[in-house]
Amino acid sequence: MVPEECLYTKEHEWVFIDEDGVAVIGISEYAVGELGDIVYIELPEVGTQVKQMDPIGTIEAVKTVADLFSPLSGEIVEINDEAVGAPEIINKDPYEAGWFMKIKIVDKGELDVLFSHDEYQEFLGEQESENEDESSEEEEDQ
Repeated sequence: MVPEECLYTKEHEWVFIDEDGVAVIGISEYAVGELGDIVYIELPEVGTQVKQMDPIGTIEAVKTVADLFSPLSGEIVEINDEAVGAPEIINKDPYEAGWFMKIKIVDKGELDVLFSHDEYQEFLGEQESENEDESSEEEEDQ
């Protein structure tokens, strides 16, 4: 399930703009599925200034380690301590309880480069097609 009210990046981060205009950030269900069980997340401290698409943290899963990228520029105003302390909640609920951080946005124009719900669904379809193509090429090579 991909919430319609969120915006998305190619790296599978989601952004929800709350009623105060603050961006709530997390990773999509697709990303969780690709990573496998998340066992640890490392996030920057509150007050950290971030720039759009800069690496801002690390997600460790049973299968791999991945960078977390900032979908927007701004100041981190809150970290989800519950998710840091119990990262398994990200596996179960990436869009509600499993959010990562909140960012006070400095340039709302940056929202324009993020995917809408429909654009992200289309992007996921393309990703699935590419993965299927790679799988069939690997089978042919064997």
